[in-house]
Amino acid sequence: MAHEYASGFSLADLMVPTKAATIFAAQESSLYMGGALVPMLNCPAGSTQVKVPKLAKIADPLVVSSEADSTSGIGDISVTAMSDSSVPINLGLYASRSVVRDLGGVDTNEIGRVLGNSIASVWDKAVTASFVGLTAQELTGAAGQGLLTVEALFEAVGTIRGEGETGSLFGIIGTNQYANLMKDIGGASFAGGEFQNTAMRNGYFGTIAGVPLFVSSYINNTDMGITTNPAAAIMSMDAVKGATQGGVNLEISRRPEAVGFDVVASLAAGVAVTDAARGVLIIDNAA
Repeated sequence: MAHEYASGFSLADLMVPTKAATIFAAQESSLYMGGALVPMLNCPAGSTQVKVPKLAKIADPLVVSSEADSTSGIGDISVTAMSDSSVPINLGLYASRSVVRDLGGVDTNEIGRVLGNSIASVWDKAVTASFVGLTAQELTGAAGQGLLTVEALFEAVGTIRGEGETGSLFGIIGTNQYANLMKDIGGASFAGGEFQNTAMRNGYFGTIAGVPLFVSSYINNTDMGITTNPAAAIMSMDAVKGATQGGVNLEISRRPEAVGFDVVASLAAGVAVTDAARGVLIIDNAA
């Protein structure tokens, strides 16, 4: 009987629906786990680190306009060496644990939802905290009193485009500045969008300067571990990258001391800024 759930479920019967509900909740509740905003790389088994190659831009080539060039010879052009480096992403273990008692009924969907939401929350906080490494941009006004405006978003986009980024951008707006931005916009309607999961659909609120914007409660001093009053982050998909090993996992085991079962959801993952020039963190820290 130690290997059967008290309600009549076997461990396998408890495991399968709970794991499915956990993975679904984690994927649906996270802005970043799906990889649509922050790319997720696979870390091979046996390793705890992924190295992301970073290739420097090659200088504009010299165009030889004639067959004979006194400096480079006939038909030759100068060669510019390309420097390369790598950015490490170190994996950590994120886990959430619950105990299912023998006394009372159990809803496997509810257990999975709670555990999955917990994993999604801690992962999104970790990704958001990495934004600290992006290029900083100050809001105008005294510290703690600056208001996020459309102009500030335009400036951030201009900074990133000025670094040569031509790909798509996205923005994460903190809940502490969301109302200020909407007031500055004046309630104008935005182009809609369809996204892959619930968190992205619910968090999305509009597109400005071609940048889809999402609102998040994790853009704040506490969750990011800073004191510069972050307001928003604008970046490309090359600015921050994550890595995972095996995705969300679930384990269940009997624990007599608790007169029930331990249910543990886990995620082996890591995140790092891979190119600070391709992202801007807007802060409200002016003296």
